[in-house]
Amino acid sequence: MYLSDNKNSWQKHLHAPVSILSDDIPDIELYMDQITRLMDTRLSSCRRYPEDKILTKTMINNYTKNRLLPPSVKKKYSKEHLYMLIFIYHLKHLLSIADIQTLLEPISDDYFYRDPESGVTLKEIYDKTIALCEERFPDIEEEISQVYDKTLESCRDCLEADDQEDYLGTLFFVYQLCYDIYVRKMLIERLIDDYRDQHQTDRKRKK
Repeated sequence: MYLSDNKNSWQKHLHAPVSILSDDIPDIELYMDQITRLMDTRLSSCRRYPEDKILTKTMINNYTKNRLLPPSVKKKYSKEHLYMLIFIYHLKHLLSIADIQTLLEPISDDYFYRDPESGVTLKEIYDKTIALCEERFPDIEEEISQVYDKTLESCRDCLEADDQEDYLGTLFFVYQLCYDIYVRKMLIERLIDDYRDQHQTDRKRKK
């Protein structure tokens, strides 16, 4: 069946780079076209289609307009802007603009311009976030492999005589992965709503 010949393919996609280490971000301010080029180059493996853009000037302007990203300084962007843009890139695939704003607004307000000597910096937050995600990767790969193996076993038991075996096997595998995302997304939204309810009034009062 199709699934049994396809494991190496989707495992290879799992290992594609999906982030940029802080040490790989230039320690100089960049113009907007340099920012988009850097993101498109470093995260090229995240494209679904070759013509897809990881980041565009319009996206950056919209993020700034919606207060997801602090404005540039004399049309130049710092490493802190890159950290924020990578956060936004990861979150926008699942969350609304309002939810991303709720999550990232404290970073913009409290950490973006913080002096390194006055407490936790945005770089430290970024590094810890990426490190935690990388530590999770082996568990994620194992979880997906278990779903795959269980799907394959179930298909062998009940679909061997079906002309649509390839299609049904792929449907079962993809649907389970989508279901996992759906359940997690509901939990994420509840967590964000709880945070917003508890802290948004306090943040407005501070401003």
